[in-house]
Amino acid sequence: MLTTTGVVNESLWLLWTTIGRTAIIWLPIFLVYLAWKLWYYYKQAIYIRETPWVMLDIKLPREMSKSPKAMEVVLGIFAQTYAGNKWTRFTQGVVRSWFSLELVSLGGTIHFYIRAPKFFKNLIEAQIYSQYPGIEISEAEDYVQNIPAYGTSSSNHKIWGVEFAFSKKDAYPIKTYVDYGLDKDPKEEFKVDPITPMLEFLGSITPAEQVWVQILIIATRNRFHKPGTWFGKQDWKDDAKTLIDELMKREQFKAGSDPNAIPFGALALSPGERTVVEAIERSMDKIAFDCGIRGIYLAPKDQFKEANIVGLMSSVKQFNSANLNGFKPGFKTGFDEEWKDFRGIRVERMKRKIFDAYRRRSYFYPPYVGKSMVLNTEELATIYHFPGQVAATPTLAKIESKRGEPPVDLPI
Repeated sequence: MLTTTGVVNESLWLLWTTIGRTAIIWLPIFLVYLAWKLWYYYKQAIYIRETPWVMLDIKLPREMSKSPKAMEVVLGIFAQTYAGNKWTRFTQGVVRSWFSLELVSLGGTIHFYIRAPKFFKNLIEAQIYSQYPGIEISEAEDYVQNIPAYGTSSSNHKIWGVEFAFSKKDAYPIKTYVDYGLDKDPKEEFKVDPITPMLEFLGSITPAEQVWVQILIIATRNRFHKPGTWFGKQDWKDDAKTLIDELMKREQFKAGSDPNAIPFGALALSPGERTVVEAIERSMDKIAFDCGIRGIYLAPKDQFKEANIVGLMSSVKQFNSANLNGFKPGFKTGFDEEWKDFRGIRVERMKRKIFDAYRRRSYFYPPYVGKSMVLNTEELATIYHFPGQVAATPTLAKIESKRGEPPVDLPI
């Protein structure tokens, strides 16, 4: 008589025997697939490495009163979806273009940077000048290259890093400049710009410290699971429609009901839910991007301040909403419980990883692939825009004189 343990052991033996006997069929297929994937990633790495990039440093005029709506128009230029065809992707490793919007404090001096493939330089400049004619754009050295790679013998910095994630599903939008009333044209003293707390924090650090924030963006794609399928994918807007259906409780509408009666779903929506539905529907009308947001604080070891970790985390809270979406740490270089890494080996590895990922601007393709968030142009323009006079941060890099108009020979 076989015991339960005996039955389990016999089942495992039969399983391994079956796997071994069929290896001549599945093993070559697996090896061919593995070789194809390795070749694919290898070609992608070469293509990415050989792509020329440019760092654009943007200086603001002393007086500017543009709404973040202007930045929405600028962001449309980044919705590049071309990724070659199957042949060029396989033989040349062609990938879709991505961009990095960066808000950086170097010793308390704040810079707005855009890092992009050099191919798009003139297009980006023309788009920015069309909305901000008084602005000044110049090529700059990559500030990351001025800091030795973390963990090397020449590095004497201590760092802390974070990658942000959504607190809810992607379909929920964050609190945007529209919610703050910046889509209107109120008097300057009544404006509340949600980017101001971030700028104030960045301007408050000492000359020895640095804070880097990068927002990596790429045109969104179908990456959400399609209900009712095993491997089907759908667009984020389809996912948003599903969420609206759930909030509206449309499954409670029964066919054949009295057409003059008030739908039960209309009564079921609370004021908060109604606000959420309106925000999601407004969000669906915008161009959207898959995004990753990283932040790094670094300083010499003897001048590192733990309080600035809290400052970096708190500087994004004004974009959060109880009814809508918000940001939370998705990955950070540390553990809340010290026993998880009492020797600090894992934390050091995490710090080297996030520093290298930031330096490479790698998020959507190997070597570093993160979990993307969907942000539309309205949300991105809220997080990254050129502030008006309401942001009086003295360390915000600005130009002394006002530019009359963009260069006449700028390609369009």
